[in-house]
Amino acid sequence: MGAAVAKDERGKHGKGHGGKHGGKHRDAAPRPPLRELLRVPAGERLDLRRFDPAGIPAGPARKAAGAEALARMAEPLASLQDRLFAASTAGDRRRVLLVLQGMDTSGKGGAVKRVTGPLNPAGCRIRAFKAPTDEERSHPFLWRIARALPKPGEIGVFDRSHYEDVLIARVRELVSRSEVNHRYAQINRFEESLARDGVTVVKVFLHISYEKQRERLLRRLDDPSKHWKFAPSDIDERALWPAYQEAYELALERCSTDAAPWFVVPADRKWYRDWAVATLLREHLELIGPRYPEAGFDVEECRARLIAT
Repeated sequence: MGAAVAKDERGKHGKGHGGKHGGKHRDAAPRPPLRELLRVPAGERLDLRRFDPAGIPAGPARKAAGAEALARMAEPLASLQDRLFAASTAGDRRRVLLVLQGMDTSGKGGAVKRVTGPLNPAGCRIRAFKAPTDEERSHPFLWRIARALPKPGEIGVFDRSHYEDVLIARVRELVSRSEVNHRYAQINRFEESLARDGVTVVKVFLHISYEKQRERLLRRLDDPSKHWKFAPSDIDERALWPAYQEAYELALERCSTDAAPWFVVPADRKWYRDWAVATLLREHLELIGPRYPEAGFDVEECRARLIAT
């Protein structure tokens, strides 16, 4: 279970996880890909208390190094996106769907902004899911999700997603528990069908602590330019923190599959959160390995004709 993240695998998040006293040994031996370190294995019982929201399980140990590493990823990410889109013009149906979930203030919007910043907007399909509209409520819960999926060659990003229908729906008892249980299976079948159709689904849970959320909500109250982000109901939602943690544990347990695994990203440190999400996206694009399609015409003949004009 994401051994590099779990608290009880190495004890306190200091030396072992690149905390305050992270040393040179962090780079002494090659580490496995981040997707292996942060993945929630299929079929395992999950306890989020074992995961440190302020942990640094791999990668840069300091904010400055993290910002530099994120900046270095801009060109590779843009190149991979360009190749993915180009390949689609030759019939390649592959695309990526990045799903971001997390408690309020965990940084879903911030991660979207920083990770997709280097990408070509024409090849991105970004959707922030709010409360369902009347029309959306008149359809099955996956209807609005299917309409927002990326097309071949695109990178889609969901700020919240279909998982709201097994998170809020469970905590607020908007539907019965039996219906919630049925939805887990529906989600798994849906995501498996996406994988068969060429969609690489990257699901990221941004794991923030109770204390850090309070700190970020207070900052919103202290800054008039951020009052629009705050609602008194945010305080009421905090009272349901244990119920939301349980709901996330169940969603991650039951819907982390080989076709669409979940990844737990520590989100107390914004710089680390952004680096980790960008790294997961890059690693999955590299697994796809998109290539520019070969020309379907005689290049030299066209060159000669063009020169003659």
